[in-house]
Amino acid sequence: MATSLLKTSLSSRTKLLHQTGLSLYNTSHGFHEEEVKKKLQQFAGGSVDLQKEENGIGILTLNNPSKMNAFSGVMMLQLLEKVIELENWTEGKGVIVRGANNTFSSGSDLNAVKALGTPEDGVALCMYMQNTLTRFMRLPLVSVALVQGRALGGGAEFTTACDFRLMTPESEIRFVHKEMGIIPSWGGTTRLVEIIGSRQALKILTGALKLDPKKALDIGMVEEVLQSSDETQSLQEAREWLQQFIKGPPHVIRTLKKSVSSVKELCIEEALEMEKDLVGTVWGGPANLEAIARRGKFNK
Repeated sequence: MATSLLKTSLSSRTKLLHQTGLSLYNTSHGFHEEEVKKKLQQFAGGSVDLQKEENGIGILTLNNPSKMNAFSGVMMLQLLEKVIELENWTEGKGVIVRGANNTFSSGSDLNAVKALGTPEDGVALCMYMQNTLTRFMRLPLVSVALVQGRALGGGAEFTTACDFRLMTPESEIRFVHKEMGIIPSWGGTTRLVEIIGSRQALKILTGALKLDPKKALDIGMVEEVLQSSDETQSLQEAREWLQQFIKGPPHVIRTLKKSVSSVKELCIEEALEMEKDLVGTVWGGPANLEAIARRGKFNK
């Protein structure tokens, strides 16, 4: 009986990750999304822009340069809209997140932070942004944070929601939350520990340490330090870096990303079940059959 219940639980949880558009929190957790959206709508400024290129790469730009691309309430709303658009982009294979004017993001706009000053407001905003960034993290797209200039606070947290991070020579990542008397609330702590381990994460968070490109590379926070700090050139470098991992049909790349994502969120039994289900979506498909037809070339 217990084994049967366990199998049912594993199956239901695995099926959840097959679906897009699912959030961590809903009304059963005391989260009322529409109420949060009404509050965020009051804080205007900036935009989140999405450019979808023919090569299957999306360029997601945080655009509020007068405030170092800090997230206004409206930008938080737009970020969710862009994530939903990316969820439905069936030809997409990758996405690069960047900031306008050679700066990544300084986190939350302090005007919104000051106005949403109660613990209840803080928890509601936490749930909203955790929902959004978890959906971003689960996108069937290979994601890269292009860190130009400074990624501070919530901006640093956003980089951890990406699969990979690239830095330009003069950039920095810094979790400044301690200096604000708070802790990361967009899921940054959880993801940071996964990326670099608990000991390094504790040092970085408690020390509010500045991660320059060398330090970030040494501890495994970033994949590579790019050659150029120029906004246009570094974006092209990031495109070329990402391109090597997304060669092939969109369906295959997206299925690979889903398979890897399942391992991060599921136990071994669930991850294996997920892998089994995903195999059925590509085995015997057009890309598979074409590759088999070319098999002679692989043996030469």
